[in-house]
Amino acid sequence: MTTMETQMTSSRPTLAVAMVGHAFMGAAHSQAWRSAPRFFDLPLDPAMRVVCGRDADRVAEAATRLGWAETETDWRRVVERDDVDLVDICTPGDTHAEIAIAALEAGKHVLCEKPLANTVEEAEAMVAAAEKAAAEGVRAMVGFTYRRVPAVALARKLVAEGRIGEIRHVRAQYLQDWIADPTAPLSWRLDKEKAGSGALGDIGAHIIDLTQHITGDRITSVSGRLETFVKERPLAAGDTAGTLGGGGASGETGPVTVDDAAVFIATFTGGALGVFEATRFATGRKNAIRIEINGSKGSLAFDFEDMNVLELFDATEPDETAGFRRILVTEPGHPYVEAWWPAGHGLGYEHGFTHQVVDLVRAVAEGTDPTPTFADGLQVQRVLGAVETSSDTRQWQEITQ
Repeated sequence: MTTMETQMTSSRPTLAVAMVGHAFMGAAHSQAWRSAPRFFDLPLDPAMRVVCGRDADRVAEAATRLGWAETETDWRRVVERDDVDLVDICTPGDTHAEIAIAALEAGKHVLCEKPLANTVEEAEAMVAAAEKAAAEGVRAMVGFTYRRVPAVALARKLVAEGRIGEIRHVRAQYLQDWIADPTAPLSWRLDKEKAGSGALGDIGAHIIDLTQHITGDRITSVSGRLETFVKERPLAAGDTAGTLGGGGASGETGPVTVDDAAVFIATFTGGALGVFEATRFATGRKNAIRIEINGSKGSLAFDFEDMNVLELFDATEPDETAGFRRILVTEPGHPYVEAWWPAGHGLGYEHGFTHQVVDLVRAVAEGTDPTPTFADGLQVQRVLGAVETSSDTRQWQEITQ
């Protein structure tokens, strides 16, 4: 721990936060850091101390817009600062390991966006650093925020209580369409060196984590297939060097080096069978995360495009009245909901990030390991790697536990 000074405006000690990266995820994380202490009673008061980005002008604009007090252009200087307690990593996957390990070795708590790394080897090094740091009271968490959607948290609770019995089938989809247009320009998410993989790691990682989280079981083996439908895309305007920026087409093209879609089947430690699909080519689907868990005594179904609802089927009811029950997960007794709005006033995408901050801050204050841990992120990384190997070899792959 570095600065734990008491703010003049609060009796709670301050948790000084630095964020590396300030684009899409940076904006979502910033809103979470701003709103968490205003809606939840936290033991520490998060202070948005410094945001880091490579371009001085852009990071200055982001700091003003998102609410950060200072800026840096080199993450190494952020890690070295004595007035930073926690480093929040919102950068592309190829930088996660280096930044996280350096921050942990400097005694900073770490929140790292998913997937944890680009390779199993990088993730293993991050876990080793996290375990070493934990012995000194330094905490690390990977950001699988969909765990903290109230309906998903309720699903996990119902499974743990045995409401749907022995888990038999798991079905999971993550469907988007944002690159279905073949003229959409290259971005870093389509570059294997930066992103690690495409739909598989970017969105498939979420449904791997969600199904393991809800069921309490781990994936033990997979058989999968990856496909890239559009293998060349326009370079962005002014990007003839291939730096993968945003903007309009320049007239030149570059290769897409990641998958556009991933499908795989899986087995779980409890004996359940799983079917998974992740694609960014599902025309008309914007952010459809669909999870269905079938058990011996019932089923649960969730769709993020109707995120305040959980469907429950109770197979113990008489046939005359049995059917899926639509649970509106907005009651004060539902996970996380009491801090927000009156019943029926739904939550949105951003609330999962706020709940992530709440859980992390409380764990840091209590001196406990927040979840999901880096070890949980490593296990997801091993599944991702096994799916990729299975696609290459056309063979089943076992997952190291």
